[in-house]
Amino acid sequence: MSRNRPTLGTIVAKRIAFFAVLAMLVQLAVVISDYYWNTGELSRLYVEQETQRLSEGIFVDRDTVRYQLPQTIRDRYRQDGAGYLARIRSANGTLIFESCDPACEDRFLPVDIDRPDFWLRSLTSGKPLTLVGGRAFFIAGQRFLIDVATLGDPQEVVSDVLWNEIIEHLVVPMSILLILVLGATLLSVRQALGPVRAAAEAADQIDPMDARSHLKFDEMPREVAHLAIAVNRAFERVAELMTSQKTLTSGIAHEIRTPLAAMKLELGHIDHPRARLVEADLDDLVRFVSQLTSLARLESFDHGAFETVDLIEVSTSAVEQVAPWVYENLHSVELIKDVDSALVRGVPSLLRDAVRNLIENAVRHTTERTHIVVRVGSHHIEVEDRRMAAVDQTVREAETDSLGIGLKIIGRIAEIHRGKLRRLTLASGSTFTLTFRP
Repeated sequence: MSRNRPTLGTIVAKRIAFFAVLAMLVQLAVVISDYYWNTGELSRLYVEQETQRLSEGIFVDRDTVRYQLPQTIRDRYRQDGAGYLARIRSANGTLIFESCDPACEDRFLPVDIDRPDFWLRSLTSGKPLTLVGGRAFFIAGQRFLIDVATLGDPQEVVSDVLWNEIIEHLVVPMSILLILVLGATLLSVRQALGPVRAAAEAADQIDPMDARSHLKFDEMPREVAHLAIAVNRAFERVAELMTSQKTLTSGIAHEIRTPLAAMKLELGHIDHPRARLVEADLDDLVRFVSQLTSLARLESFDHGAFETVDLIEVSTSAVEQVAPWVYENLHSVELIKDVDSALVRGVPSLLRDAVRNLIENAVRHTTERTHIVVRVGSHHIEVEDRRMAAVDQTVREAETDSLGIGLKIIGRIAEIHRGKLRRLTLASGSTFTLTFRP
């Protein structure tokens, strides 16, 4: 579900873009309102734009001056009386281009006066624009005078003027600003979230049962660092709970074992077959309580106690410890090493207990003269009981019921070591396999 959620960069980018577009719309309304109702400024922009476009057709080749009307404005100035007038002269008064009516001389400035670099005169106030004006240009070191006029602006060139002004003073600067702000913001967010992303990846690998587990928050922003600190405090509380649970389980084991031992001593003074049966039941109860205590301790086990363990050494030690008891119960045990060394991360005592419990279960829940094989591979341990005779269905069901808590303990040990416990049952026997990660 987290992958379907948008990233912080996406959220920030969308919001910046939204408010940037909103600001551009507001500014667009302000620009259009300001320029459209300011006839004087709009007239000035009109003269500047039209004279600039007309100047683009002047070509100077040494002493020769040629003129070609630009394609973008050819429809406006190709004939007289179209509502748009234009005249281009050199500094000495030589006519270069003219698109004019007979009244041009009355509208434009006389040739024999000292012309200013820019001039403008409105013939009528308001809109549509009716004006005359001119501007001087220096091209290839020569001065040219360009005069323009519009009579009612029939092609609504003023809209083009407004649009060019919007592009020049609004769209272009705002786009550049948006790109820079958006890029800087996304870069800042990415850099700020780098430690957070690393902490999130580390959190996936954190073991809540390891008291040393914590998140590094040194390079995080202050707001995010508070979250990491809170998570670390939660791990500290988990460690405290683990310690309390260990103390509780130890106390329970001590309180229960003491009266059971006293009961067994008293039964030893009674010479009766029923007393022996009760002693056997007490032994089973003591073993059951021990298993419950072991299981409770495993639930609060601290993974900080892990070290490099050789499965061959662990299995060898377990087989040596339990071998006399196996032979006393008329069974046999064998250790097979498929590799010379099998190193994993774990706790030697827990792994040794797991192997020993598997061997003991194989002895208790099989018939006599069963051969038990302990096979050690690179990352697994197998305990197989090879029965000499087939076992009926009733015996097999009894085994399944009696193996419950013992296998639960072994399975929990496997989980603590990030491994799995698998069981394969055949007519000739059962095979339990403890598999660990490489």
